[in-house]
Amino acid sequence: MNADRLTNWIRSIGATALGVVERLGYAVVFLSRCLARFPKVVMRPSLIVQQLYSVGVLTVVITIVAGAFVGMVLGFQGYYTLVDFGAESSLGLVVALSLTRELGPVLSALLYVGRAGSALTAEIGLMKTTEQLAALEMMAVNPIQRVVAPRLLAGIITVPLLCAMFTFVGIFGGYFIGVVQLGVDAGVYWSAIRDGVDLHQDVANGMIKSVVFGVIVTWIAVFEGYDSYPSAEGISSATTRTVVAGSLAVLGVDYILTALMFRF
Repeated sequence: MNADRLTNWIRSIGATALGVVERLGYAVVFLSRCLARFPKVVMRPSLIVQQLYSVGVLTVVITIVAGAFVGMVLGFQGYYTLVDFGAESSLGLVVALSLTRELGPVLSALLYVGRAGSALTAEIGLMKTTEQLAALEMMAVNPIQRVVAPRLLAGIITVPLLCAMFTFVGIFGGYFIGVVQLGVDAGVYWSAIRDGVDLHQDVANGMIKSVVFGVIVTWIAVFEGYDSYPSAEGISSATTRTVVAGSLAVLGVDYILTALMFRF
């Protein structure tokens, strides 16, 4: 590689890095503008309820179905792993800890990104393309307060609730396989969960994870929609970026939070 190509290569890396930092700074400013509007949004609960239905209720079915299947898989895998060591009585504990600590928060957030997050980006992007956001500004209505902030707040509320549903259904999925199909004693299954799952260390930390995921993925979704290029291709690209960036952010932040919460 000659000196000119090396210089151009370093220059392109620097330009890319500067672009990423600039966009991240713009996203942080955008988030602060949304958070500043929360007090006024709370004064109009009808806006939040409408968005709770859109991003929350319409995501419940896929969350419940996915939670049931994940719980059943954990029941199968856990039983046939533990039975080799004569420890099948711990099946309930394995299923519950896997769901409360990791799988519940992470998978429910990923499902939210795929269903509700992409829909939020497409909806806001379409409103920008059809100049509905510009029309609101012309009528002296702040689009951040009227359109974006209610969706962000609804997402922050929704993700922990979806996580709780996912975990609850998953535990019963493990119960169905372990107790009903494979013959583990029902009392042993539930007593292992009662004795082994700590309310603060496991349940509370799992819910804290889901709140953080809710903030991050909804922030990414509304920002990408609001910042999308006003065209069909722009909306498509923004929706793709929401799913990719949201999914990677959930997995990366999950590693950091797990290292902080569950280190021994």
